[in-house]
Amino acid sequence: MTLIQSRRIPLALPSFRSRYSRLLTRLLAVAALAIPASAALAQEVVLGASVQLTGPVANTGRYYRDAYELAIEKINAAGGVKVGGQSRKLSLKLYDNQSDVNLSVRQYTQLVSQDKVHLLLGPFASNFALADSAVSEKYKVPMVQGGGASDQIFSRGFKYVFGTLAPASNYFGSTVDMLKQLKPAPKTVALLYADDAFDVSVADGTRPMLKQGGFNVVMDERYSTNATDFNSLLSQIKSLNVEVVLVAGHETEILNFVRQAKSLAVAPKLYSFTVGVPSEDFRKALGKDADYAYGMTAWLPSPNLKDRWFGDADKFAKEYQAKFGYAPDYHAASGVADVEALVKAMEDAGSIDPLKVRDALAKVKFDSLYGPIAFNATGQIELPQVVIQVQGTDLAEIYGAKGFVKQPKYPMPAWNAR
Repeated sequence: MTLIQSRRIPLALPSFRSRYSRLLTRLLAVAALAIPASAALAQEVVLGASVQLTGPVANTGRYYRDAYELAIEKINAAGGVKVGGQSRKLSLKLYDNQSDVNLSVRQYTQLVSQDKVHLLLGPFASNFALADSAVSEKYKVPMVQGGGASDQIFSRGFKYVFGTLAPASNYFGSTVDMLKQLKPAPKTVALLYADDAFDVSVADGTRPMLKQGGFNVVMDERYSTNATDFNSLLSQIKSLNVEVVLVAGHETEILNFVRQAKSLAVAPKLYSFTVGVPSEDFRKALGKDADYAYGMTAWLPSPNLKDRWFGDADKFAKEYQAKFGYAPDYHAASGVADVEALVKAMEDAGSIDPLKVRDALAKVKFDSLYGPIAFNATGQIELPQVVIQVQGTDLAEIYGAKGFVKQPKYPMPAWNAR
């Protein structure tokens, strides 16, 4: 609908003023009749988000911006979201939080209080989602986010935050199960983790699993987020002859960890990381030094994951790669699922009213390119993690819910024996 602005014209003659007024009224009436009622009533649905486009975690933050934009583009091309018999287009109001939690909170407050967006998408990282979801709860505007997995986000009894990442406390669950099946079976484990909400949740969940699995945790160490020096921890790993090293951290930390492990010739039988391994950029950054590294993911592109808008996850991955010039990982897939969940909830509710959409999200159930979407009572999703490993130039699926998919490269050889 095009709005026509008229400027005020000083009129000296009352009769002319009257004729002008009648003429303007007729023109507006004709214009209104020329616009279909559905178009006149149609309202663009604005989704708001703040993500890390600059700063230390911008490399991961871009997954969410690109996923949000591509999902909205695809949904709009298919007619948009159908609410109450009307098709409405989606749009995105996006801010760069510069990897600053406090700025992110201010931006989400602006999105709901000043920009008046209808619904919210989330940031990347648990400490951001933990803080930003307090804004959605305060203003009672639903947020669907696929960037925060910390159990703390969902243990507060909040009603307006929903998450498409599996609980952080179980991120190493499939890895611990795999460790029990390895030959020769490892016995000693080092558990290292950053001091943010996500990584602390990972450690809190992994610790009892290792104990129940009969492993001897010889190192249980927390380090500062964005740490760059791991020499002391690596020296301990070497002196204790640790067989398995599990690291919960951020991508830049893991890159530093691997590079310093090589420089100090520290090569346990196996090391696994919560992030990095699924990322093409991570593997390119390390080159051959990424070989043998284990990680986990809740998603891999597959034609078996069917989707209403993209067709399937394999088609999505190819379209994403073609558009943005890099391959998507589970961050991008979860970002798309966030948009799709809001669309499905609006359609189920037949409304864009935040409370009705929230209630629909609590009951939503559908298949996405990310996997089946259904939120539990706390607002989180349950998706099993698949163990993956870098094997040469390939990223191999190693272990899942049904056991080994492919034989792992184990144990990892010494750096000078590769």
